[in-house]
Amino acid sequence: MGVIRYKRILLKLGGEALARPQGYGIDPDRAAQVASKIRQLKDLDVEVAIVLGAGNIWRGQIGLKHGMERATADHMGMIATVINALALADALERIGLISRVQTAIEMRALAEPYIRLRAIRHLEKGRVLILGAGTGNPYFTTDTAAALRAMEIDADLLIKATKVDGVYAEDPLVNPQAKRFSHLTYIDALNLGIKVLDSTAISLCMDNHLPMVVLDLWQPDALQKAILGQPVGTIISH
Repeated sequence: MGVIRYKRILLKLGGEALARPQGYGIDPDRAAQVASKIRQLKDLDVEVAIVLGAGNIWRGQIGLKHGMERATADHMGMIATVINALALADALERIGLISRVQTAIEMRALAEPYIRLRAIRHLEKGRVLILGAGTGNPYFTTDTAAALRAMEIDADLLIKATKVDGVYAEDPLVNPQAKRFSHLTYIDALNLGIKVLDSTAISLCMDNHLPMVVLDLWQPDALQKAILGQPVGTIISH
């Protein structure tokens, strides 16, 4: 199939990847589909860590619009990411992939606390590592958590897998003729104010020279192409 360019990756998934057709809740069939895509990476002997969002369960903006404290809304979102992490871990185990869930907020009855060296050890042993509860702090998105954890575990690549096949100059749902970028520098991505990744995550990757790829999770072989260094989605790098 080709030479593996990236041996250890961090895969950032939105909560919608596990959602029912209407975009909410957890669909076991969708979780199984995501697990099968991760298996394809493991079959190539790639070390995989995953950070999940929680938009399928809770969106903090809803609480803020009703006067909720930002810290409270964010903590609720962190807990929701753990629910998603447990659902995905179960789907992985059911197809024979050993997984471990670690959380930035301790909940020892459900998962391990996040410990950097232990996380790296799980990857070295071939386990799929799922990192829940974001950074453990309010005011930070799960995109930022993904960038931070990618740096901490010495990942070679951060993949933001969405339902869109890259970064566009305009919303492709509004303008079907919108230009899709095959490559952006970090500075270009920051200046464009792209919505698919927050500026803190991009800045972290820029400062630490970590390449990023934005791609469509559901496009066949998109993840494999990314780890092989083949053209897919939008690459953000120096």
